Amino acid sequence: MSLKYLISIAISLGLAASASAAGPSLLDVEYRPLAGKTPVNLAQQHAGKVLLVVNTASKCGFTPQYEGLEALQQHYAARGFAVLGFPSNDFRNQESGDEAQIQEFCTLTYGVKFPMYEKVHVLGAQATPLYQRLARATGTEPGWNFHKYLVSRDGRVVGNWVSTVEPQDPALVAAIERELKAAVPAH
Repeated sequence: MSLKYLISIAISLGLAASASAAGPSLLDVEYRPLAGKTPVNLAQQHAGKVLLVVNTASKCGFTPQYEGLEALQQHYAARGFAVLGFPSNDFRNQESGDEAQIQEFCTLTYGVKFPMYEKVHVLGAQATPLYQRLARATGTEPGWNFHKYLVSRDGRVVGNWVSTVEPQDPALVAAIERELKAAVPAH
């Protein structure tokens, strides 16, 4: 075998490995806005933003975190930040309502204006593609409602926090601030 042939095989294998390792983009998935009919692509809808992805529930001890999440949204939205809520009934039937009921509850009880998306599964084989990717990227599935994943402007998961961590926790706020200050990589 010639050296040229071996180099071409090595390059081909390297390119194939890097392409498969990259896989689909974390946010290149479609979800309907809560109680909506038309799905949106998260990568397009939230391009260039720092995102806090949270699985939510209306009948949970952590439900009052909606207020803190909305406060984060209001404080940082102008700087390119968004909270994305995904209702889930995966933990002890704590989100048993339909999407219209969930939307009404979030709006009337906590004044939620941040983007909320369709009700999803966040655990195991039933988890939606976004939550499968979040779990793969961090090695951590949500242990309960209000688990938080922080996603950078370029779509990388840069941290995750368990349900007991409040939205105004200094470590979480510092991580959001750090990501908001980071430059967007050139493509």
